[in-house]
Amino acid sequence: MAFRRSCLTLSRRLISLGLKRNLAGSARRCTTAVFSNQPKSGNEVPRFAGVSTMLRLPLKENQPEGLDVCFVGVPMDHGCSNRSGTRTGPRAIRQESSQIRPIHLSGAAPFQTLNVADIGDIPVNPFNIDKTMDIITERFRAILGAKCTPLTMGGDHTLTLGILRAMKEKYGAVGLIQVDAHHDLADTMLGEKTAHGTPFRRALEEELICPKHFVQIGLRGSTYLEQDFHDVFEWAQNLGVRMVFADECWYKSLKPLMESVREQMGDMPVYLTFDIDGVCPTFCPGTGTPEVGGLTPTQALELVRGCRGLNLIGGDVVEVNPLYDQNGTTAIMAANLLFEMLCALPGVKHIKRRF
Repeated sequence: MAFRRSCLTLSRRLISLGLKRNLAGSARRCTTAVFSNQPKSGNEVPRFAGVSTMLRLPLKENQPEGLDVCFVGVPMDHGCSNRSGTRTGPRAIRQESSQIRPIHLSGAAPFQTLNVADIGDIPVNPFNIDKTMDIITERFRAILGAKCTPLTMGGDHTLTLGILRAMKEKYGAVGLIQVDAHHDLADTMLGEKTAHGTPFRRALEEELICPKHFVQIGLRGSTYLEQDFHDVFEWAQNLGVRMVFADECWYKSLKPLMESVREQMGDMPVYLTFDIDGVCPTFCPGTGTPEVGGLTPTQALELVRGCRGLNLIGGDVVEVNPLYDQNGTTAIMAANLLFEMLCALPGVKHIKRRF
């Protein structure tokens, strides 16, 4: 009897030990499969609490090393020609991003396969725009050198020029998808070569982007001179730039447009720049140069989601000006567009839905 009790006790100990080892092994496998940089859950810390970072991710200030993707702010507005205030855009976007949960209902689960963090803001020089461009290029050179894909919060649209200069060093001339109310192809603004209305003229001159892989979507508004039709629109289209005007987008889904854009881009490295004024100010009033008759939020989402499958190497959302939107809806839209860009990147896990 005593022998049987001893055998039973020994068996229980062995089973217990085996279970502990199996559990420990499972825990190790789970740990290696899931990245440590996870957004804070609203079920653990209320969304209105804590330090504001993009998507409530860990802050790795100026540390892109070891990351697959980083969110980075460029708080500048000294390239603005009308209503200043976009320097406060990154802060507002971070604050409103607290509402976004980590798994997209499309099935995209970026944090299961990509290591992502907020690396803070670029220390711009608010007194010198050309020095700011140099600072941006230098910082993005380091981000790209760390094999990290940048998603940028702006800031006025001049900043994209500094980013594209860094992109060219790594990729050569890239494809560009620009969602915008304005072409930003002016040669000068009040005699200045560097401003938020000129970045893509400079980018074409410097061969930072390939004109035959350059698409502008949502163009509208007005112009100063009849000559602009020749000096800007015809000039760009003769180079091969594709211009899709806002009235070509009215009353329709933009999925077919993005199918053709994907075909046009092929496997070219593509950068996506989204000026929030591409969306109608009825929905996004917080911007410096609003133009009526723009895209709807649904169309904006279609455009970004339509980039899935491209060789997307980075993106930005710019011209968010919280000073003209006390309800925060513009920053909410911008935060969601950046999350959509993250979900559209190569390497993101997509859960198969059963519904």
